[in-house]
Amino acid sequence: MIKAKVFVTYKQSVLDPQGETIRRSLETLGYKGVERVRQGKYFEIDLDWDPKVGGKMVEEISRRVLSNPVIESFTFSIEENGKK
Repeated sequence: MIKAKVFVTYKQSVLDPQGETIRRSLETLGYKGVERVRQGKYFEIDLDWDPKVGGKMVEEISRRVLSNPVIESFTFSIEENGKK
């Protein structure tokens, strides 16, 4: 059993209107000096796969299903039996 943790965010060149809204809200609440906020998505996936094959499959799932490769990038980590 493995656990995949996938983080999906907009590419640096893509405008993030939700992140900008959060940044302005933080400023309004008195949190000065916040220059930029980028929001994203986080997924945890429990898989009954061999850890040696799992990384390649998680990468494929992330690219084909969890993210839009035109505007988003992703990173992931794999934990085996709850251990990195």
